[in-house]
Order: sequence, then structure tokens, then C-alpha cells
Amino acid sequence: MTAQQEPTSDTSDDLAPEAMTEAQARQALADLALKLAQANLAYHQDDTPEISDAEYDRLKRRNAAIEARFPALKRDDSPSDQVGAAPADGFGKIRHEQRMLSLANAFSDEDITDFDQRIRRYLNLQSDAQLVFTAEPKIDGLSLSLLYEKGKLVRAATRGDGEVGENVTANALTIDDIPSQISGAPDRVEVRGEVYMSHADFQSLNDRQAEAGAKTFANPRNAAAGSLRQLDAAITRSRPLRFFAYAWGVLSAPLADTQMGAIQRLQALGFQTNPLTALCDGPTEMVAHYRKIETQRATLGYDIDGVVYKVNDLALQSRLGFRSTTPRWAIAHKFPAELAWTTLEAIDIQVGRTGALSPVARLLPVTVGGVVVSNATLHNEDYIAGRDSKGDEIREGKDIRVGDWVQIYRAGDVIPKIADVDLSRRPADTHAFQFPTTCPECESDAIREPGDAVRRCSGGLICPAQAVEKLKHFVSRGAFDIEGLGAKQVEQFYRDEWIREPADIFLLRQRYGTGLQQLKNREGWGEKSAANLFDAIDTSRAIGLDKLLFALGIRHLGEAASRLIAQHYGSWQALEAGVLAAQDGGDALDDLLGIDGVGTVMATSLVASFAQEAERASIDRLIAQLDVQDITPPDTSGSPVAGKTVVFTGTLEKMTRSEAKARAEALGAKVAGSVSAKTDILVAGPGAGSKARKAAELGVETMDEDGWLALIGDA
Repeated sequence: MTAQQEPTSDTSDDLAPEAMTEAQARQALADLALKLAQANLAYHQDDTPEISDAEYDRLKRRNAAIEARFPALKRDDSPSDQVGAAPADGFGKIRHEQRMLSLANAFSDEDITDFDQRIRRYLNLQSDAQLVFTAEPKIDGLSLSLLYEKGKLVRAATRGDGEVGENVTANALTIDDIPSQISGAPDRVEVRGEVYMSHADFQSLNDRQAEAGAKTFANPRNAAAGSLRQLDAAITRSRPLRFFAYAWGVLSAPLADTQMGAIQRLQALGFQTNPLTALCDGPTEMVAHYRKIETQRATLGYDIDGVVYKVNDLALQSRLGFRSTTPRWAIAHKFPAELAWTTLEAIDIQVGRTGALSPVARLLPVTVGGVVVSNATLHNEDYIAGRDSKGDEIREGKDIRVGDWVQIYRAGDVIPKIADVDLSRRPADTHAFQFPTTCPECESDAIREPGDAVRRCSGGLICPAQAVEKLKHFVSRGAFDIEGLGAKQVEQFYRDEWIREPADIFLLRQRYGTGLQQLKNREGWGEKSAANLFDAIDTSRAIGLDKLLFALGIRHLGEAASRLIAQHYGSWQALEAGVLAAQDGGDALDDLLGIDGVGTVMATSLVASFAQEAERASIDRLIAQLDVQDITPPDTSGSPVAGKTVVFTGTLEKMTRSEAKARAEALGAKVAGSVSAKTDILVAGPGAGSKARKAAELGVETMDEDGWLALIGDA
């Protein structure tokens, strides 16, 4: 994402989740999903973050709080389920044998106490039981995975989106801190860590770049990421990159029994590890070490943005396992956000694919935390006016006007937020901003429904902004990801009426490959680039069911939810039949709602999309052009519960509900929240009530916790 791209934002960022209606929460989650996706692209792929880590973390924390308050509204492209961004073009792609996950974040001492207590609850540990953690600086660089076989470095990959990264092996071999050979290691060992650049080396590099008339870098993180991802390894060799090792992936044999022991083993193998890593017995010592590192931050000589805590006992880490994108046994304690003041030069209104009118502040560019910021989200008309959706004051009731001197802060990888207004510097001739009541793109009425914080264009398919944004979503990286067909090309083809709906993309070669109007004859296109685009489109016809479902842009259906639904149905034919049948309610709707993570709002949106005649016809035209790939179930051969639907009820005494669910899913079982005729096993602990009665009525096999553990081999 470039500095000129803006997010779509509609919902007041100051409205507490507990004060939200379902409509407000739904819109807030949609806004956050888009903002954070744009942020991930800017940070992980473009190496040009536009907001601070603190603001990014705040947005993720807000997203999690809203999801906790409204679990049924969780989107399948929820930022809670996302890691990084898809790898960029230009490098070979490597699929990680073990996903490279991100970390959950903490921002206060209380968060660290909560982290410790969550782990104790999950493991059924008493409050006085010893629980030791490691604490280490969180390096602000680029994550890198190094695979060694028989002591030789055979592969280096960036994190990418956590599942697929870029092959940067040749570049990694130019970094002095990365040995090409190691001895005394397991036959296969994947060392993970962070590539970074010291402050002194960064300044020296920028001086050389300036002298040569070349591009200078905004900060050491950008410089390190850009240097590692050079197509010419000779350029990487000329850059002063460094590497700290702190973790591992695949192993043919354990490195140690503890986190600290494994770090010491990595050091013995020849890797640089951070000397500030320490053992801490509980939250008090963890926070004390955080304060110690915070006081040394300015003198370390390299950038850090917090402290990472990890459970030291690797056996406990194994029991704790992972959420969808983060380990339960680790957390990052982040440093506070940075602030800056600048002038608000204009307020623009942009229209998103759902018709939301989103105000965007155009700022006099200002550097915040080493990154130049020129845009900020203004959320909605209430936020501009200085009030929340209930009419209560925010910012002490100060409204936001063009010409104002405003305070901003960056957060992660998204457009920043305006935190305050200095009324003493407000120009005398300013006027309160009048939010439009008609769409600036199609002049349709912009309606704000009762209880909703956002005003939406009522134009629907006749609104070019909505149509274009839906097409952009269709070709985005999480969806079809067609090489050579990005936002700019979509806008061009839509403007010239070459594409109006997704199916038109797959007819481009047929319509404009030959004849009077040919793509190769257009400005900016040649014979080779046109042929490449047509070939890329044809390649993308074969697509996984989950990516297709996400690409359709159905409201409330993100990447994670699309994956869940696709895994449940397995094929397009089964999904189509199930969703169409769900229009009449009954077992088909119960089956859809029975998918763990799919709530009423999401299911209703999916069913409604298939029920609308125009939208369904558009989907049918698209499917006729595609080869939709079935979802291949994970290999759970030998599992006694693979493919079975399991419900847990009552109190579990030997493991927590979360641990039981995670274990069942790892064995290939489907965990449902309610008992139905499709339930195979009910695991009932003390206090089981209506679910146990319903299971008995339906003849569902019921067992206690000991029976369940014996069945799965954990007794």
C-alpha cells in the first residue's frame, strides 16, 4: 500500500464494544479487517509501514474485544486469524513446514498478569505453582526462517503470510551472522529469527545512498527488509545486515527441554542470540525486566518495540499449543505509541464496496516514528463532530475541521488516527464539516439507518465505486490474486467497460485478445504483457473453494470464515446445495449454523447472497468459467475421531474446554457447540444438562472425560 491509499472506515473508534449494537459491531469489524489487511501489506510486503506498531496493535486489540463481545459476528477474514501478508512477486515461494505465527500483544502490567492467569487456567495450575518465563527484546526487523540439513543451510525464507514465504536463500548467505554450516545440530533444524540493521549501519547506508543520488530509507526496519529482499544478492551483500536467532521450526530432534536451554543451544551452534534474554519467575519479574529493557532502549543501537515473554518449559508449551495465528504460551509486551502534530488540509469522502461513506483526513505530511504520514482515518460523521454514536462527547466535544492543527499517532501498518485538536490554533474562518447525504460517486441518497454509525450509498450495483471496490477485492491477494491484474488495471478496465463483474475477467482473452480492440494495443500494454495477463487469468481459473468463497465479497465473510465453511462442505457442489437448502431453514440451516465459528449474522448473509436473483446469476456466470478445487481434508489416518462431530458439555476436570477442543480438532474431529442428529459423540462432564438430555433423546453416543481420553489415547 502506498502512502496515498486510504482505508475504508465507518465506525467510531471511541465507542466501547459493550456500548455497541450488533450493526455497529458488524461495521466496526468490517472496517478493522480492511484496515489491518492494508497494514499487513504495507509492512510485510511493501516494507513501507505508514502507522506505528502501537496503533496497529491497538486496532487488533479493539478487533479482539469486539469479537469477544459479539462472537457470532467474527469474520472469516478476521485480523485475529491473519499473519503477515502474501509473499511478493519476484522470488520463488516456499511453503513453511510449520507456520510462522505472530504473537498476541500486551500493553499494560495488568495484561501480563492476565496472561499468566490464562495459562494457569488452561493448564489447571494453582496460583502458587511455579511458572517460569523467558523475557527478551522484541527486535523490529524482518522475520527469517533458516533450514539446515546435515549441518548445511539449504533454504532461507521470509515469513510471508505465515504459510508461504519468499525464497531468499542466496541473500541470507551474504549475512555474516548467518552461518552456512553448523555442527552438532540435529539432522534437520529450522532456525528462526530476525534480520535487522543497527542504527550506526543504517545511518552509514543512508549517507552512501544520498551521495550516490539513490533512494534513502525511512528507518532501519525498512532498510533491512528492502536489503534482504533484493533480487540481486550482490546488493544484499553490500548492506550491513545482522541476525538474531530466537526460535525454531521443524526439528528432527529436540534442541533442549526449555526455551532458555534451546536459545543457549542455538548460541553454541554459532548464532547470535540477544544477551538481554532472561528468566523470570512470574509477572512481577517479567514487568521488572520490561522496565529494565525500556530504560536501555535508546542506547541499544538497534530498534526494538517491546519485550517478548515465553513459557520456559517446552513440555508446557506443547500442551498449551496454538490459536489460529498465535501461540498461547507467548506474548509481546509492546512499548507505547508515538505522537505528532500537523495540519489537516482536506477531508475527502471515499465509498467502499459495501457502500459505506468513509471520511479520510488529508494531512500535511509529517514523520511519526520514522514513517511519513499523509492520511488518517476519520471514522464517520459522529467522530468528526466530536461525539460517539450515543451523542456523548469525545475529545472533550471538539469537532474536526479543515485547517485544524491535529495530533496523530501511528499504529502498525494502517492509516493513522487523529487523537486530538488544538483549538488555540484553529483558523478564524473555518466552518464545521458538513457530512454529505448523497453519494459523491453516483449521487444516490446516502442513508444512515437507525443504530448504525455509518452512512451508506443506496445505489448498489449502479454505484461505480462499489462495483470497482468489489472487483478489486475479487483480485486481491487473499482471493484470486491474479498477477498483473491489480487495483489500477481493474479501474482501467471498468472505466472502459471491459469488465463489469468477475466473470468478465475470464472472458478478456476471448473478447480482447484479437479483433479491432486488442489489449496489446492499449497504452501501457504490449504483446508480451497482454499475453502474460491472459495466461495469469487462465492459471487462476483453478482455485480452492475457500479462496473462491472469500473472493465473492459476501458481507461478514472473511478469509477465516470462508476457510471454515469450505472445509465443512468440501466441494462447491456440496456448498451450493447446502446454502440453497438453508433458505428454507430446517436441517440444512442447522448444519450451516453448526459450523464452529459461524453465527447467525454470517449464515444469514451467505444464504441471502445465494438467494438474491441478480447476485446468484452473477455467481453462476463466474462458476462456469472456473475449475473450483475441492478442499482436501488433513491426514488424520489412525485417528479414532477423524470426521466425527464432537460436542463438549459440563465441567471438564483433567483439561480445560479450550484444550479439549484444540486436541479434538488436531485429530480431525469437528467440534460443534450444540447437539443435533449429526452429532457423533457427546463428552459430558459434571453439570451436563440439556445437551446430555438431547443426546439421550437422539441416541448420540455419550461418554465422560475419562472415556474420551481413553478413546483418543490420552488416558
